[in-house]
Amino acid sequence: MPSSRWSRLIPVIFITYSLAYLDRSNYGLGAAAGLKQALHMSAASSSLLASLFFLGYFFFQVPGAHYAKKHSAKKLVFWALILWGIFASLQGVITNLPLLYVDRFLLGVVESVVMPAMLIFISHWFTNGERSRANTFLILGNPITVLWMSVISGYLIQWFHWQGMFIIEGVPSIIWAVIWWAVVKDKPEQARWLNQAEQQAIITTLAAEQEGMAQVKNYREAFCSRPVILLSLQYFFWSIGVYGFVLWLPSMIKAASHVGIVSTGWLSSVPYLLAAILMLMTSFLSDRRPHTRKAYVWISLLIGAVAFYLSYLLGSGHFAMSFILLVIAGGAMYAPYGPFFAIVPSILPSNVAGVAMALINCMGALGSFVGSYFVGYLNNVTGGPNASYIFMALSLVLAVLLTMAVRVRKSGSGLNQVMSERQMFR
Repeated sequence: MPSSRWSRLIPVIFITYSLAYLDRSNYGLGAAAGLKQALHMSAASSSLLASLFFLGYFFFQVPGAHYAKKHSAKKLVFWALILWGIFASLQGVITNLPLLYVDRFLLGVVESVVMPAMLIFISHWFTNGERSRANTFLILGNPITVLWMSVISGYLIQWFHWQGMFIIEGVPSIIWAVIWWAVVKDKPEQARWLNQAEQQAIITTLAAEQEGMAQVKNYREAFCSRPVILLSLQYFFWSIGVYGFVLWLPSMIKAASHVGIVSTGWLSSVPYLLAAILMLMTSFLSDRRPHTRKAYVWISLLIGAVAFYLSYLLGSGHFAMSFILLVIAGGAMYAPYGPFFAIVPSILPSNVAGVAMALINCMGALGSFVGSYFVGYLNNVTGGPNASYIFMALSLVLAVLLTMAVRVRKSGSGLNQVMSERQMFR
């Protein structure tokens, strides 16, 4: 298999999703820097503004995946880059709260097509034995982006106010759209940088993987299958923990430590350094033993749940130890993304796998809405993060139980994690 795929495509994939994550997660620092006070928002309004992104993100996952599968992931992501850059910058321009609600919702709508499109794009270029690592390099954009964004955004806020931070950080996506269009091809057979033998090697391997699959005739059958239902519910509860953490970590740190916005940015970046390391380790190990992918997911999330619970037990009077536990919780929640998104293409045929992943991601968006809203609301109402720690811990425990309930088997044909028996879908 040609190794040039990794050096040519993975950096582009990584940067593209990094920019998407930048423009959705910098709200947390903006809120901590005074956005709420500047717009005279109540606790409920602030939480709603943060979470409206995920409500918009919920609605267009499946249509986006369908378009990417039937037409072109390249075109879809190109236009999404331009539009989300515009909507992200407008967060620093609009001072009318109802209009800001609309802008935040539309930002979610535009970004909703990116994740399923990128997962489908990866499935066209990387085999089952490579997919956990490829997915990890995609999603690695999340913690790496928050890592540098937390630091850089702190300085941008200090120099240009929170409004300037939003405007400046929306521009790179628009510029990057041109590079994406120039570099990316939807499928191997369209890539001039591969010779014919290399193109055929990829196409043949991907086709061989499909031969061991139980056939699923349409989207409805895939959506009603037991694994997809369980994984959708699992991702809903997992995302409550992740985005409750991402959106409100800066506010929780600032309130507990009473440090300035730049120091808050530096402290907020630490969990994502651990997350990046754990994601790479987990994806590498799970690609060596694909049948263990499920275990990597539930064990990681259980560690995150325990860390949140211990933070709750410590209370607000032990900031240093509580912060260490938050670092562990953040790293553990991110660690299994690569193995998780490699499960679906290994149990469903390619005609429905992409849209099934979009449905699962839809439920993740709904969980993100719930997490970002209620964590922010609980923090504001109770005056501290303890109630939200319990909320996120319980959500992760439910995600662990649902992961353990998913049945994944090795196929007798030697393909990794293929379900060859139709009863597995019932």
